[in-house]
Amino acid sequence: MGQIIKRENIRSFVEKLQAGGKTVVVTNGCFDILHVGHVRYLQKTKTFADYSIVLLNSDKSVKAIKGDSRPINNELNRAEILCALSCVDFVVLFDENSPAGLIDEIKPDVYTKGADYTMETLPEADIMRKNNIRVEFISFVEGQSTTNLINKINNKE
Repeated sequence: MGQIIKRENIRSFVEKLQAGGKTVVVTNGCFDILHVGHVRYLQKTKTFADYSIVLLNSDKSVKAIKGDSRPINNELNRAEILCALSCVDFVVLFDENSPAGLIDEIKPDVYTKGADYTMETLPEADIMRKNNIRVEFISFVEGQSTTNLINKINNKE
């Protein structure tokens, strides 16, 4: 069972793990309505290191990115659901629109992102290069997205 770590404690926590010879993989997202695409993505993420950390967009951040109708589930519910997955070791909430500063602070061994990005289009690429963080791009599950689910629930699909 994963646990929520306060943002202000995450860097020292990761330093201790790495000092003990453990590897850390980080990914980020809203994870608003969890679906099979999310689960497979998070399972694959976990395969790249000893410990996985999900940087979770706070409600404030989700609203700024997705609009006033989101998130559907609040940040504490989303964090608890993620922590229930065996492939998620830790969850950290963040308020910014981008996790770039937090990733730069944490300095994980590996960072995962959806395969719709490349190193050329990855907004955090400079941080990855600066900190020698390996990036793994993970393919999406076709047709699986929170937007598709919301549209289906609203009979728009």
